[in-house]
Amino acid sequence: MASRGDPVRIALIYPAVLGTYGDGGNALVLTERLRWRGIDAETVAVEIDQPLPAQADLYVLGGGEDSAQTLAVSRLSDGALKAAAERGAPVFAVCAGFQILGESFLEGTGAVHAGLGLIDCTTDRLEGPRAVGELLTNSTIGVGALTGYENHGGRTNLGPSAEPLGVVRDGVGNGTLGVDGAVQGSLVATYLHGPALARNPTLADHLLGMVVGTLAPVDDAEADELRQERFAAVQTARRTGRWRWRRQWRPPARSGPPTS
Repeated sequence: MASRGDPVRIALIYPAVLGTYGDGGNALVLTERLRWRGIDAETVAVEIDQPLPAQADLYVLGGGEDSAQTLAVSRLSDGALKAAAERGAPVFAVCAGFQILGESFLEGTGAVHAGLGLIDCTTDRLEGPRAVGELLTNSTIGVGALTGYENHGGRTNLGPSAEPLGVVRDGVGNGTLGVDGAVQGSLVATYLHGPALARNPTLADHLLGMVVGTLAPVDDAEADELRQERFAAVQTARRTGRWRWRRQWRPPARSGPPTS
C-alpha cells in the first residue's frame, strides 16, 4: 500500500492511443475520489514515447483501435507493467486495454498478435454482430451491479487462472459464458465504458482500497442518480426487445430490477 506521506500516483497509460470513449476519465475519477477524502493524489499521463513509471501505485488503460493495440503492446513489452502487477499494483483495463493484457488478440487484418500475457485469456472475434449498447452485470467481487456501455467486436475467452469481473444481465460482455471482464491478482479488466469508474464508484473504491486500505464514505448521490437512470434504460430496452439479437450470449433471465 502507498505511504500516506506521499501522493498516490495513478499512471494513465498512453491516453492519446488508448483513450477511446473517455476512458481517460477513469484516472480522473480515482484521483478525485482520493482528494475528496483528504488523500493527496496525482495522475501521471504516460505518453507513447515515455517509459512507464516503475513505482506508480495504480495503472489505468483504456480502449483504442486495432492499430493502437499493437502499438501499445510493442511499447509495454519491456516488462515494466508486468513488474508492477507482480509487486501487487492494481491495473485497471478497459476494452482494448483488456485485450492486450491477455495472451493473444486479433489484429485488424485478422492475424493473431501476442499480448502481454498478464491475464489468462485470449481474444478472437464475436460470431454475431458487433457488441454495441448498454452493458449491465452483477459483479463477482462484492461491489454490486456494474453499468456501462460497450462497443467492440472481440470475444474474450478466460482461462482457468482468470475469474470474470461480472455476470452479464444485459449486453454481451466477453461474448462467451455470459460474463464480462476478468480479475486475476491485482488486475481488473472489463468491456465497460462510460467511463466505467464514473458510473461505478464502488468499483473505483475497490481499486483504491487495494492501494490505501479502508476508505471513508463520500457523497455519491449524483452517481447514484445516474445509475438509477441507466438501470431504467435497461429495463425499457428489455421491454422493447432492443437486445433480442444478443440473447445467445446472455445467462438465464433473472426476475426483478437490477440491484444497485
